[in-house]
Amino acid sequence: MTFTNTPNLLTLFRMIFVPIIVGLLLIRQPKWDVVAALAFTVASITDYLDGYIARAHKIETVYGKLMDPLADKFLVASSLIMLQELGRIHPVVVILLICREIAITGLRALASAEGVVIAASTSAKWKTATQMVAIPLIMGHSLFGVPLYPLGMVLLYISLTISLWSAIDYLLGFFSGLKEARKQKTQERVLARKARLASRSARLAARASKYGLLDPHS
Repeated sequence: MTFTNTPNLLTLFRMIFVPIIVGLLLIRQPKWDVVAALAFTVASITDYLDGYIARAHKIETVYGKLMDPLADKFLVASSLIMLQELGRIHPVVVILLICREIAITGLRALASAEGVVIAASTSAKWKTATQMVAIPLIMGHSLFGVPLYPLGMVLLYISLTISLWSAIDYLLGFFSGLKEARKQKTQERVLARKARLASRSARLAARASKYGLLDPHS
């Protein structure tokens, strides 16, 4: 298991972009807002590339599984907070989006502790896609006189709707998976108990036969 493979380096590259984007937005000048939007776009492309390369070349690692979702959350949360600070996104929207991410992360951690794997749903993938397009449009605000902000806001509200809907999907999947996992564990315990009883009965029968306590012809 190695850290320095291409997917992990791309993930690390995405993390490095977070303070760069924040710094560019803090300049508060239109041209640097556009640069921040371009930087966000480049960083978001690495999110696709690192996963694709890891799967294609079968080089998924523990580091990657930990860092990849963290890098995504760092990038999106930092950008949303900065855009809210610049007055471009309503605080309630930012709160809902970030709290949703925290809640799903906690839910997945709890599910993992119970032996339940919650895969990313289709709606969650659409949520990520719309966010990754909406945020740079809101950052750039306008380009060559073309207004980007309105389209970005429309996509962001679509992303918010999908986020809340996918959270319900995750919640239902968690309880369904938890119920199935506990049912399977109960069945395994019952089978294990039966196996122990059968083994014990066989040992007792063998001992009884050895000492002539049982008629072998009966």
